[in-house]
Amino acid sequence: MNKNTIHLLLADDDKDDCLFFKEVLEELPSTINLTIVNDGKQQVEYLVKKTDNFPTILFIDLNMPRKNGYEYLLEIKKHEKLKQIPVIVYSTSCDPKMVNFLYTNGAKCFIQKPFKFSKLKKVVHHALTLNENTNTPQPSKEKFVIQP
Repeated sequence: MNKNTIHLLLADDDKDDCLFFKEVLEELPSTINLTIVNDGKQQVEYLVKKTDNFPTILFIDLNMPRKNGYEYLLEIKKHEKLKQIPVIVYSTSCDPKMVNFLYTNGAKCFIQKPFKFSKLKKVVHHALTLNENTNTPQPSKEKFVIQP
C-alpha cells in the first residue's frame, strides 16, 4: 500500500451517514483506506487487536449506542497503544460544554456535521489536512471547531 495512504477508521452507527462519508472520501485528492465500525466499543476492540495498517486518523460520531463518542475518547486517550492517534469527533450539535469536554480530553478537532455534501467534503478535507501528521499538536481552542 502507498506510504502516503491515510488509514482512517470511522465509528458511526448511522448507515446513511457512513455511506455519505465514504462518498466524500472518494472525492478527496488523498489516498484513503476506510474501515467502518458501528460503535465506539467495536472501534476500541478493533484497534486493540490491530497489528498492521494501523489507523492514521480516527473519526467518531458523538452519539452512538453501546459506547458514545465521549466514552470512546476517554478510553482511547488512556490506552498506551492508541493515545497518539488523532481523534476527530463529529456531530450535528455544537454545544459549547461538549466542545470544551472534547478539547480538554485530547480530541484533535471537532466537526459540526453539515447536511450538504459539498460542505461535508470541505470540512473533512480540512480536518484531514490538519491531521496528516500524528505529531501535529492540538490546535488552539479557537481553531478546534471546524464548521461548514
